[in-house]
Amino acid sequence: MSETAHKTNFIRNIIDSDLANNKTHGKVITRFPPEPNGYLHIGHAKSICLNFGLALSYQKGPCHLRFDDTNPANEEAEFVAAIKEDVKWLGFDWGDNLFYASDYFETLYALAVKLITEGNAYVCDLTADEVRAHRGTLTESGKDSPYRQRSVEENLQKFEQMRQGLFDEGTCTLRAKIDMSAGNINMRDPALYRIKKVTHPHTGELWCIYPMYDFAHAASDAIENITHSLCTLEFQDHRPLYDWVVEKCGFENKPQQIEFSRLNLNYTITSKRKLKYLVEHKLVSGWDDPRMPTIRGLRRRGVTPAAIRRLIDLVGISKQDSITDYSLFEEVIRDDLNQTAERRNAVLKPLLVEIDNLANEVLNVPNHPQNPEFGRRDISISNRIYIEQDDFMEQLEKGHKKLSLNGRARLLNAYVIECYDLEKDHLGHITKLKCRYLPETLGGKKPNDGIKPQGMLHWVDANNCINAEIKQYDRLFNCENPAALDNLEQGLNPHSLVVINNAKLEASLAQTESETRFQFNRLGYFCADQVEHSASNIVFNQIVNLRDTWAS
Repeated sequence: MSETAHKTNFIRNIIDSDLANNKTHGKVITRFPPEPNGYLHIGHAKSICLNFGLALSYQKGPCHLRFDDTNPANEEAEFVAAIKEDVKWLGFDWGDNLFYASDYFETLYALAVKLITEGNAYVCDLTADEVRAHRGTLTESGKDSPYRQRSVEENLQKFEQMRQGLFDEGTCTLRAKIDMSAGNINMRDPALYRIKKVTHPHTGELWCIYPMYDFAHAASDAIENITHSLCTLEFQDHRPLYDWVVEKCGFENKPQQIEFSRLNLNYTITSKRKLKYLVEHKLVSGWDDPRMPTIRGLRRRGVTPAAIRRLIDLVGISKQDSITDYSLFEEVIRDDLNQTAERRNAVLKPLLVEIDNLANEVLNVPNHPQNPEFGRRDISISNRIYIEQDDFMEQLEKGHKKLSLNGRARLLNAYVIECYDLEKDHLGHITKLKCRYLPETLGGKKPNDGIKPQGMLHWVDANNCINAEIKQYDRLFNCENPAALDNLEQGLNPHSLVVINNAKLEASLAQTESETRFQFNRLGYFCADQVEHSASNIVFNQIVNLRDTWAS
């Protein structure tokens, strides 16, 4: 469970005061209300952790999962299913408290009729462009619609005709009658209902008019007896309208809207519209591309729910907008995986090494060097092994810790070897090293002659290993603020995905299940791909490097 809800912050202070004053009759009921028009991203995770975390912390009411499905043109059942799965994967459960705003459509219609009857709403025949022209600006008042003074009877009749489908889309809307001179433009007779003749994924063909988000959201909160309606800062200017809807609809339960700052990561986009652009223009492989900041993408890359929750805890809850450095997220991921991921050997760019005096052996090695509770495993070593190409340097340069010609290096959890010869192809590329091993050096022991090895190498047994595809991922964008780009393509990192074929992995990884995470010794943290990995097609995604490669 996220610790965010347990930490003292301004929202907890408000709730504590409300409980002390019995304002909410001893209840704390929150909700996470996504619109099912896309996949959840890292920004939504903050709201999920906060809302569900508060419910778990106070134990004075549930957290509802409610789909605010008021715009069927952009909503799909696929998104509903994905959101449910993502929330559960993050570690939260709504129990019996699953709701849809569309479940309240009949009630919302009746509330709209009440507003009309009491003179607080009217049907307006202005087009969208005409409405914008009448709205005014931040410095100039708006103008009343010529339809604002329609009688209650005429408004009721036209609203019923809207419901019956007698008008085309865009020809009329139901608008709140508030104040066209209000300083807050959201209060200048905002739309409450519009015509949309599209099939709704939850209600089918039953409706052709749909409530606007601001109206449906506030009313749904009140219907569900939500006590504290937590949302991000962009809804702050909508709070007067939220309160107006609750008040004018006559709800006894009056939920309190409280705004907090959203999670902003540099080098990252959290706009659904722009994420959709990336997908539709095939700049990524899909919503679950491991470079995407979607919950789906982060999960497929191998990030754990615990790491996401920990990031939210560290960022905290405030009213101050700020940018969180992506390196913090990567460090959180490392810290989490360092404790939970078993170690394995893998060589991404193999260089063959022949050890002419070594017979086949089995070595018993720890699965986690700092935690004996992870147990041990057997790995084989033979006269042919692979090491990384980058771990060999023909002439060792100062400051490097590598194997070199006539030099020594230690094999991780094994012996010290020394290279006495090498072979090259016709282009001068090194194709094989010839080495011998020092049998007295097993278990970290020093060579008898006292000559120290020049480095530590990871390796795999060339006679007992498996081939794998490795996908190395980096940040999708090179620029800190990709949301400011006019053209997203301009900021894409051309090295955000590097595919390595025929990497060599230790044989124990042959039966790895999808989404299993490991530290590949000396390389980084990797996860068996959720979609492509199988026993016959080994595919691992690099989650994060062992250290921050973006540090300045």
